[in-house]
Amino acid sequence: MPGSSPYRVVVIGAGFGGIGMGIALRRAGIENFLIIDKGDGPGGTWRDNTYPGAACDVPAHLYSFSFRPGRWSGRFPPQREILAYLRDLAEENGLGPHLRLGSGVTACRFDEGRALWDLTLANGGAIQASAVVSAVGQLNRPALPDIAGRGDFNGPSWHSARWDHGARLGGKRVAVIGTGASAIQFVPEIAKTAGHVDVYQRTPPYVLPKTDRRYGEAEQSFYDRFPALRKADRLRIFLYGELLTSGFVLSPKLLAGPMQLWRRQLNSQITDPGLRAKCVPDYVMGCKRVLFSNDWYPALARPNVDLITEPVERIVADGVVTTDGITRHADAIVYGTGFKTLDFLAPMAVTGLRGRSLDQTWHEGAEAYLGISVAGFPNFFMLYGPNTNLGGNSILYMLEGQIRYVAAALRALESEGLGWIDVRPEVQRAFNTWVTASSRTSVWESGCRSWYTTASGRNTNNWPDHTFLYRHRVRRFDLGRYRAMPKPPAPAVADVGRA
Repeated sequence: MPGSSPYRVVVIGAGFGGIGMGIALRRAGIENFLIIDKGDGPGGTWRDNTYPGAACDVPAHLYSFSFRPGRWSGRFPPQREILAYLRDLAEENGLGPHLRLGSGVTACRFDEGRALWDLTLANGGAIQASAVVSAVGQLNRPALPDIAGRGDFNGPSWHSARWDHGARLGGKRVAVIGTGASAIQFVPEIAKTAGHVDVYQRTPPYVLPKTDRRYGEAEQSFYDRFPALRKADRLRIFLYGELLTSGFVLSPKLLAGPMQLWRRQLNSQITDPGLRAKCVPDYVMGCKRVLFSNDWYPALARPNVDLITEPVERIVADGVVTTDGITRHADAIVYGTGFKTLDFLAPMAVTGLRGRSLDQTWHEGAEAYLGISVAGFPNFFMLYGPNTNLGGNSILYMLEGQIRYVAAALRALESEGLGWIDVRPEVQRAFNTWVTASSRTSVWESGCRSWYTTASGRNTNNWPDHTFLYRHRVRRFDLGRYRAMPKPPAPAVADVGRA
């Protein structure tokens, strides 16, 4: 393991954010760092989500780091290719010795006198660091629904992010609860072999066509030979995402094109008027996550699939009971109910200056300056933090800007001889006043219930503007926006030569 405790930097999480941060640290000449992850290898959400049909829903030329294009089998590669890409990145950049796997971080406490973070590990260990970068992401803690009797079911049941590959669903009756981004990928796959699938839907999603296709060897070689063309495709995908974002943050009228694509796909793939009516959302496109699939609607139209829209009342030993009193038998239950996104760093307890916890600070909803820094928590940085999720573009574009910003902050700590920096409260307030005002006119606060917003309807997840404007804001680190404290004096060394 490089370096000795205390580490200069500890990065928590080995997904895209953590691996990208590790690469940036090495390129900045910082070697005394550690990347900690609870899993058995790098990969983050792409390590955890192994359900049938798991794949990217952002074209891979944009869902990859700009400095390291991938060689993909198709426009939307499957989970295993993205995981391999991440693990190749870690190996190519010599991150192996910096990785500590198999134990997450349960607590971080800042010691002002020592200007150090004390980290407690899930395995009982403890380490110290001058700076902490949280790269835990927003989609890593499965959310199981609060349904009565969930523990009474006699058959196998699991969340899609913890897929039970030992369960055999062929010929079985399967209940799927939830119709989010994971469900629209795994339902078409399991419906091919299951005897029957009951899909329990609370609210229907908008599902746009997925312009997927395979890349042949000749095309891959062509991109390898002319990398400018891959960059051009990356730019084209980005600009389409920004156009979609315009409809989310400027005016839903700009979504007329995507709305037409959605209607055309729904009407052509589902001919039954009753089923089609169940698939029509009652909210503005984008208020909930827009999904991409060519086989979701055909899967719902299969004779062995039923779309159930009556609310689930309870789970019983052999099935699911809806509020209309009907019990539908199930041999297995799969929960496609998403993730706990509003707690951000939970279950990790973070304690900053004067013993204040991040939970206390965020009791009315998470917020941070640029989604990266929180006042009162010195030398603590977040990747993919509050208000940096996207509704219409690639999160990796956001991450690259954040990683460069954090690397610049760490360089400033060293070059200025500082013990710690802490974003000024007034800077954070001004930024989040703008976030709040911008969010009010976005589709995310138009009235629907989604994982983007708190119970009160406040957007704490999504960036309320175009992504290129975020990159402009994080283009350089401004030390003047932070309180800066000098390094504490080194502890006195006893003179053993004197009596």
